[in-house]
This record gives sequence, C-alpha cells and structure tokens, in this order.
Amino acid sequence: MFNMESKDSNRETKIERLLSRSVEEVADKAHLVEALRSGKKLRVKLGIDPTSPDLHLGHAVVLGKLREFQDLGCVAILLIGDFTAQIGDPSGRDKTRPPLTAAEVKENMRKYLEQAGKILDLKKAEIVYNSSWLGKLSTADIVKLMSKVSLQQVIEREDFARRLSDHQSIQMHELFYPLLVAYDSIAVKADVEMGGADQLFNFLMGRSLMEKFEMKPQDILTTTLLVGTDGERKMSKSLGNYIGLSDSANDMFGKTMSVSDAMMRAYFELTTGLNEKEIKDILKFSPRDAKVALAFEITKRYHGEAAAKKAQESFEKTFSRHEFPTDAPKLKLPKKISALDVVVAAGVTKSKSEARRLIEQGGFEFNEKNIKNPLEMISVVGGENVRVGKKSFFRVVVR
Repeated sequence: MFNMESKDSNRETKIERLLSRSVEEVADKAHLVEALRSGKKLRVKLGIDPTSPDLHLGHAVVLGKLREFQDLGCVAILLIGDFTAQIGDPSGRDKTRPPLTAAEVKENMRKYLEQAGKILDLKKAEIVYNSSWLGKLSTADIVKLMSKVSLQQVIEREDFARRLSDHQSIQMHELFYPLLVAYDSIAVKADVEMGGADQLFNFLMGRSLMEKFEMKPQDILTTTLLVGTDGERKMSKSLGNYIGLSDSANDMFGKTMSVSDAMMRAYFELTTGLNEKEIKDILKFSPRDAKVALAFEITKRYHGEAAAKKAQESFEKTFSRHEFPTDAPKLKLPKKISALDVVVAAGVTKSKSEARRLIEQGGFEFNEKNIKNPLEMISVVGGENVRVGKKSFFRVVVR
C-alpha cells in the first residue's frame, strides 16, 4: 500500500526532495547531484541488522529514502546484516549490546523482506546477506583489514569516547563493527551508502576503507532519526516506543494517536508523503484533529484508505464516544481468576509487578467495573468486556 505520493515527475524536483527532506547530511553532495543528474544507475546500499523480528516507522524513513533512489533509476541494495547482528551495533549505546545467536538472527530475518516490501520494489532490488562474505574471511584477511584502520580512528567515535571517559567497558568485538560494516561497502561495490544519522561514523569508515582498497569512495546520505512515541528516545522495539510496519491498522492508528503534540511536525515530514503546504494546513487544526489526520495518513500508507477509515471509526467509537470496540480480540479465562491473572493473561504488561501497578493505578476494568485490588477474585461466565490500560480491549471466552 506504500506510495511515495509524489505529484511532480520532474527529475530535478525529485533529486532536490531526495537530498533535502528528512536528510541530515550528504557527502559528497556535489558529486552525488552530478551523478544523479547524469542518470547513472548508482548502487545504493542500505544495511539493516535483524536485531528484532519487526521493522518500524524508524526503519521506514530510510527505506522510503531508498525507494526514492529506486524511482530515480538507481539500484537499491538491501543488505541484511545477519553476520553483524551477532556482534551488535554499538552506535549510540552506553553499554555493550548482548550478542544474538545465529538462531535468533534467523528468526528475526523471517519477516524482514515481507515488511520491507511494503516500501521497496523488491523485484528490482538486490537483496544480500553480509554473512556470505564476512563469514568467509580468514584470520589473515581480518588481520589485513585491521591494518587499514588505527585504534585512534575507532575510539574517536562519540559513543566509544563517552564510554571510555565514563570508565565503562568496551568489548573488543564492538571495535570490529564499524570495520565490518565498512567492508560491506567494498563487497557490494557501493556508490552510495545511506542510513540513520547515528550511522555517520560507520559510513565515513566505509569511505576511508574504500580509498585504502583503491576504490572510489562511496557518497553518504544520512536521514533524520525518528523519535519514538515516548517523545524522548529514538524509535526502538526494545524501548517499546515504536509503531511497527506489521501492526494492524487499528494498532497503527492508536499508537500514532499517542505521539506527543510537539513531535507532530517531525512525524508528518518523516512518515508521510504530504508536501510542505499540506502539512502546514493540517497543523492549523486543533492538536487532536491534526493527530487524527497524521494517524490516518500513516495507516493509509501501509494498509490502504479503506482500512484507515475503519481504524479511525474504531478509535473514535472507543475513545471519543467510549464505546467498546466490536472487533476486540478474544481472551480465554477460567471461571474463577484474580484480577492480576486476567491482566497477565492479556499479555499487555511485561511482568506481574507491572500488571499489579497498572491495576492499582486504575488501569483495569472488567465488564465496565474498575478493579484496583490485584488479588480480587472474579467470576467469569463469558462475553464480558475487559479493558487493560488505555488502549487494550478484550472479549472474554470461558476456557
């Protein structure tokens, strides 16, 4: 359902949009503009490490930018970092990321292409896995690779420097990550590498390494990072502040409605295809109406207009008119159960202690009755309505 929604087919306009909207930095911009104007089929690399099973709107920002390169006739290279995911990207980290096992990486990769296909034209893209070359490097190859980079170059990166000054541990394998990502560019013969702004160090390492291998250095494009629904940190599955590309239309709409008012302009620019005038006009609405328009645009982009309309209707019935959603999922419960165990069974909270706090704070209703005692026993007959938190609704079925 994803559509770039560009109304202007002029190549120069498309190049201007590509290199400006949602973009933090371009290097070498003059060289890249000239190459794009020439119509050359640039090889544009985007690497994604499968560190979780789902892609989210933060990934969609860079995937959308890669699609713009595709629409200009460039070759999109979607590089799945199945090897580097087992090391863990240290970018922006204040501690070592727990390494993933090969089995975890394989499971996470399972739906990546299906989700990326909502945005990219996968039939025209090159899908590559960096294990196919990194996994074959011998010890001699790795030593040769290491000889191209100094320790000073690596530890100058901001996150490493900060951890060193804070006397926090940096594991040796983390130092290899930028080097291996840089080698990826050599392996795929990238003309351009793109990704989030937090990846700039890795991309510059790629330029440096390519020159040392007597290759033409890649150009670089970095995109603005999308802040999560918490309004504070980069969107991340592990932080729970994400809107997933595989989310249902209702969930996508509902999660977008939780975005802070202060972040709405950024979300319109980064996650929709609306032009500047359209965005300005919408932002003149009340904050709530503007957010409804944002949620509709995002949901329409990934699920289509009909699904977006239904999601909006469902949201308004549930939250504006306080009606219980007719399509609430079923929750199987025994005939006698505590309030705490109902919330745990709903799977909305991450732990029993979190479930307990939610109940005590008034976030649990059973058949429109607000229950604040986690240990209160509930008799179940089936068909009851359950609300957990502000956005999770269930219809009870006796098991």
